[in-house]
Amino acid sequence: MSEGEIESAALSDPDSLLLEDCDMASLQVVMPKTKESISLRVDPDVLSFFKSYGKGYQTRMNAVLRAYMKVQGADEKV
Repeated sequence: MSEGEIESAALSDPDSLLLEDCDMASLQVVMPKTKESISLRVDPDVLSFFKSYGKGYQTRMNAVLRAYMKVQGADEKV
């Protein structure tokens, strides 16, 4: 993609926020929460599926679990 195509795509995306549209003085640095190390038993094919996408498979598994939490309304429960 060219620089112009990227800019055009960003401008047409309603969820895109251009840095010039926000007040830089009001931004805050937020440190990510540390992850908890656990032992989790999963079916071999599930693990193979996530590993087949390469490095970062645990992060992807976490993202899927987080998406499920949101669908289940975890914000109200946790």
